[in-house]
Amino acid sequence: MTKRFFFLAFRGRRGVLAAAVAITALLWQCMAWSSGGAEDAVKIPPPARDEAAVTVHAETAVLAGGCFWGMQGVFQHVNGVTGVVAGYTGGSAQNANYNAVSGGDTGHAESVEVVFDPTKVSYGTLLQIYFSVAHNPTELNRQGPDSGTQYRSAIFPRSAAQQQVAQAYIAQLNAAHVFAAPLATRLEKGDFYPAEAYHQNYLTNNPEAPYIVINDLPKVAALKQIFPALYRDHPVLVKVQESSYRLPPI
Repeated sequence: MTKRFFFLAFRGRRGVLAAAVAITALLWQCMAWSSGGAEDAVKIPPPARDEAAVTVHAETAVLAGGCFWGMQGVFQHVNGVTGVVAGYTGGSAQNANYNAVSGGDTGHAESVEVVFDPTKVSYGTLLQIYFSVAHNPTELNRQGPDSGTQYRSAIFPRSAAQQQVAQAYIAQLNAAHVFAAPLATRLEKGDFYPAEAYHQNYLTNNPEAPYIVINDLPKVAALKQIFPALYRDHPVLVKVQESSYRLPPI
């Protein structure tokens, strides 16, 4: 039982019984597999190496770490972040859609494109949040109840400087044995493609959905607890009416 089954059960016209079955099964499996909650978050040291002093006010980071609903929800609450879009990275434009990516063989990972002001929050600090509260970086091709390469832990650097910071930080955390297991996070290349409109702002729009309550709201709580100076109460949301976001299938 994955978030895909839960999502389709509620989007389809399957009635109350199907919804009840989806909730019951999802609750059971989420409790069995859940990771990344507030109690599981790890307070880790900041990166010893970060980008050099910058004067620009807009930079982009692309990160993958499980379901993009939670990843987007976390970074939308970070001070200095000006936009977060859920999407797909690692595959081609032709298969950058939810139905294809859910099969696990497109090369894509569910990811987020984070636009931030590096004079207010650095790339290294975003990685610190990414590794500590946004997901479990020791999991290989899975997060919580979701499994498959589309849920892998991956960083897609947008510059040589980002590549160097990410490489150094992964080495630093592994050398210090901050986590109980080595990081599974990979550095990859790939273009980012926005996901369909109905995936954007999903955490904010569906705060009572069982999947969100169990797997993702604890991550936002952990952000507030561990990084209080970086936490913002009001998330920066995607304007989904823009034509670049595809409509859900009928």
